[in-house]
Amino acid sequence: MNKKVVYGFVFVLAMMGTQGPLFASDTAYEMERVVVTATRGETNVDKIGGSSVTAITEKDIEAKKAESVEEILKGVPGLDVASNGGPGTKTYVFLRGAEAKNTLILIDGVMVNDASSPNRSADIANLTTDNIERIEIVRGPLSALYGTNATAGVVNIITKKGHGKPSVYAGFEAGSYNTWKAYGGTSGEIDKFNFSMNGARIETDGFSIANDDNDGIPHAGNTAEDDGWDNTTLSGKFGYEFNSTFNITAVLRYGESQADNDDYDGLGGYTGDRFIFPVNWWEPVLPDPNGAKIARQDTDEYSGRIEINNHFFDRFVSSSFYYQTAKNEKNIYDNENNLTVSDGRSNEIGWQGGLSFDTHLLSFGGAYFQEYYDTAEIDEKDAITKSYWAQDQLLLMDGLDIVAGVRVDDHDQFGSEMTYRMAPAYTIQKTETTIKASYGTGFRAPSLFELFADPIPAYSFAGGNENLDPEESDGWDVGFEQQLMDDKLKFGVSYFNMVFEDRIEYYFDSVTYQSTYINLKGKTKTKGIESFIQWAPMSTFSILLNYTYTDTEDPDGARRPYRPLNKISLNLGYSFMEKVKTNLDIHWVDDRDEIFGNDITGSPVTQLDSYSLVNLSAQYDINKHVKVYGRVDNLFDEFYEEVWSYATPGRSAYVGMKLGY
Repeated sequence: MNKKVVYGFVFVLAMMGTQGPLFASDTAYEMERVVVTATRGETNVDKIGGSSVTAITEKDIEAKKAESVEEILKGVPGLDVASNGGPGTKTYVFLRGAEAKNTLILIDGVMVNDASSPNRSADIANLTTDNIERIEIVRGPLSALYGTNATAGVVNIITKKGHGKPSVYAGFEAGSYNTWKAYGGTSGEIDKFNFSMNGARIETDGFSIANDDNDGIPHAGNTAEDDGWDNTTLSGKFGYEFNSTFNITAVLRYGESQADNDDYDGLGGYTGDRFIFPVNWWEPVLPDPNGAKIARQDTDEYSGRIEINNHFFDRFVSSSFYYQTAKNEKNIYDNENNLTVSDGRSNEIGWQGGLSFDTHLLSFGGAYFQEYYDTAEIDEKDAITKSYWAQDQLLLMDGLDIVAGVRVDDHDQFGSEMTYRMAPAYTIQKTETTIKASYGTGFRAPSLFELFADPIPAYSFAGGNENLDPEESDGWDVGFEQQLMDDKLKFGVSYFNMVFEDRIEYYFDSVTYQSTYINLKGKTKTKGIESFIQWAPMSTFSILLNYTYTDTEDPDGARRPYRPLNKISLNLGYSFMEKVKTNLDIHWVDDRDEIFGNDITGSPVTQLDSYSLVNLSAQYDINKHVKVYGRVDNLFDEFYEEVWSYATPGRSAYVGMKLGY
C-alpha cells in the first residue's frame, strides 16, 4: 500500500482526535504498573531503576482481539518478529537487533526457549493470547538476573490469577481461511483458594507458505497447497494462601499443535510445496510439479511450576522456593514422509530470598538447572548449570533509584561465568522528568545441538563442535521520560548500544566443503533509538505512538538480515455509547536486508521491501453477559514478506461471541 495513503490516514485520525474522541480504549492508558521481570519481584514501575520496560496489560490484549502473542508483540519498541509463513510456522523474536537466541522468553518464569532447537531460541508460533494477564518486555542484557540466553533481554508472559467471585466464560469465533476457534474457562476465589483455568482449540486451513503472490519464485505445482494449522492449549494457575505470610502457587500448561510445512530449496533460495532433492548437495534441486502436502510438524509442549512463598519478621525477610519443568517434543515429517524426532527438556530447582530495609531491598538466590536434548540419531545429551546471584534495589534519596546485581553461572562444560548489571534512575519531582540508564553484561552458553549435533556426511555437515566458547556481550542505554498534564501525556527517548563477541554461527568452508558451528572472530554491534508518545486525554480515548531506529553491524561490516532500520507503530482506541470499543493498529516497517534468498533466475535477493500494515478490531457489549466482536487484519491487503518467499496473511476478517457468568 502507498505510504502516502497510510500517512494521510494517520493524519486524519490524529486531527479528528484533537476535535473529539475517535479510537480509544475504555480506560486511560495505565501510567503506573507493577512489574516483576526487571527485578524478579513485584515492584512499582517507578522503582525499577533505569530498566527499559514495556508492560502489555490484559486490557491491551483484549482491545486488539489478536489470537497470537506474535501479533501482540509487533508494536513494541525495539522488538521485531519474523515468521516463516502462515499460522503455526516458525516465529522468532529479535530484541534490539540481536538474534532470537539472545532473547529469553518465559511463561510464568518457566523457560520457553527450546533445549532441542539448534541455538536454543524460542519459537512462539504456538503461543496464543488465552489466559494471559500481562506481557513484560525488558530490553538490554539481563544475564545478571536470568543467566544464559538473556543477553539482549527478556520477554515474560504472565498468566491470570483468579480474583473475586467464581465466574465462567465460553466463546466461539470464525473467519478467513476456514478458521474457527472455541474456548472457555473459569476463575475466582473460594476461601483461601484461587484459580484460573482456560482451554482453547483453533483450526485453520491456512494458505500456501510458499508465497503465491511472489512472482520471483516458481509457481506451477509449487504454491498450490494450503498449509493448515491446529492448536489445543490448556493452562491453569492455582494458589492457596494459608495465611498472610505463607502461600503456594502452581502453574500448569499443555499445548499440542500440528502445522503443515513446505520444502525449502537451499540452493535455489526459496520455499515451495515440494522439491525433488538430489542425493548429493551439488546437484540441482527441482520443483516437483506433482507436489503434495505431506510435510508437517507435530508439537507437544508441557510446562509447570510450583512455588512456596514465606514472609517472616513483619515481612522483613522473604523466602521463595520453586521447582519448574518444561518439555518440547517435535515429530517432523518431510515431503517424503521421513520422520525426525527431537525432544528438548529442562528442569530447574531454586530458591530466592530477600531482606527489606527502609532504603533498599536486598535479594539473592541460587538455582540448579539441567537441560536435555534427545533424538533418534543422538543419544541423550545434557548440561548442568549452577547459578548464584544477588541484587540490591536502593533508594538513596527522593527520586533516585538504583538497581544493581551480579550473578555467577557455573556450567559443567565451560566453568564459571560472571555477569553484572547496574540500572540507575533519577526523577526530578518538580518537573516529573525521569533520567535513566543501565549497563549490563551477558553470556550465552552453546546449545546442546551446537555442541553435539550428529554429523551428516552426505551434506558435508561435520556435526556439533564441543570446542565452542560461550558468547559474551555487554550493553548500555540512556534516556529520559517526561510526564505532563497530570500524567495524561507521557513521552520518552532512549539510546542503546550492544556488542557481542564470540558469536556462534553455522559455518561452511568453501575450500574443504565441510560445515559446522564456530565462534566468529570480531564484534557484532547493534545500536539505536527507542521512543514513544502516549496520550490519554479522557477515559475513552488513547493514542500510543512508538518509533524505533536500529542499526546493526556484523564483524565484516554488513547489516544483520531482517532488521529494519526504522519502524513506526501507532495504536488508537476509542469507546462510545458505553458498549462499543474499537481499536486501530498501524505498523510501518522499513526495508530489511536479505542474505539467503535467490529468485527463480538464480539472482540473489538482497532486500525485502518496506510495508504498512493496518489492523482494526471492535467489540459490542450486548449486556453484561454477552459480547460480540470482530477484527480485520491487513485492512488494505498489503503484500509483504517477513522472510523471502514465505507468505503472510492478506486481508482477513473474523467475528466471534463471548458469554460470561
